[in-house]
Amino acid sequence: MPTTAPTSPAPADVTSSDSSLRRFLHGLPGVDAVGLEARAAALGTRSIKTTAKAYAIDLAISMVDLTTLEGADTPGKVRALGAKAVHPDPTDRTTPTTAAVCVYPDMVAAAKEAVAGSGVKVASVATAFPAGRAALDVKLADVRDAVAAGADEIDMVIDRGAFLSGRYLKVYDEIVAVKEACGTSARLKVIFETGELSTYDNIRRASWLGMLAGADFIKTSTGKVAVNATPANTLLMLEAVRDFRAQTGVQVGVKPAGGIRTTKDAVKFLVLVNETAGEDWLDNHWFRFGASSLLNDLLMQRQKLATGRYSGPDYVTVD
Repeated sequence: MPTTAPTSPAPADVTSSDSSLRRFLHGLPGVDAVGLEARAAALGTRSIKTTAKAYAIDLAISMVDLTTLEGADTPGKVRALGAKAVHPDPTDRTTPTTAAVCVYPDMVAAAKEAVAGSGVKVASVATAFPAGRAALDVKLADVRDAVAAGADEIDMVIDRGAFLSGRYLKVYDEIVAVKEACGTSARLKVIFETGELSTYDNIRRASWLGMLAGADFIKTSTGKVAVNATPANTLLMLEAVRDFRAQTGVQVGVKPAGGIRTTKDAVKFLVLVNETAGEDWLDNHWFRFGASSLLNDLLMQRQKLATGRYSGPDYVTVD
């Protein structure tokens, strides 16, 4: 199935007008949905040996963005989550730290304090997460506040209404503006909410649009809708970042989020990464899991490999 974008003009030409951007995005190869889903399913059947599984579990732990995005979040809850990110298993200090803690902008300062000196990043959702229904100046203020409080990463949502109505340049300009508001200190993850984009063709177009606009990561979902990360939509996005680097030399990360709950799920996604984008993406600088319940299962499976005993849910903290 074709995955590579057509030979393209310079990005400045592609993004010079709504019509040129539309021509480029609609000139991308159509997605063979049956082939995409069949390949994702086939890769999901791969089995790995015990030693490889131990490596995969530690790698997956190191890729988790430990997340709390609830109206009832408190500084105390965020500090507890930060402590867990730094020492996921307090009984075993060989356990890797997670990649990041992800919180709302007003909780960034508490998260930053909780992970200080650990190497764990603080990510913050912004731009009127999760719906993105706000004026651009409000979204940019949201981003600047989070960065000023110490956020290392910003997770923004695109305007799905603009995208679905074909106003691609509006979406592009908004991503560019948010990227500028991140400054030089924060990386930008662009969330598409793939469950609302309806088609694989739209997911491919959104992937290229986000990358052209300067995204450091492209991310499937907010975790707040019925359909979130799936092997098929993540495979499609991995193909996009692979092809984008082949054409531009720029590497972009991928973050599936929502619905990934078990070690078995995580291993399937790591196989997708290795077989599609390649080993360069098998690092938390380029691949993340947007999940919280996943971490507990990874910890339980890690403990089982080490001791031969399955400890059950009481072995880990409830987030």
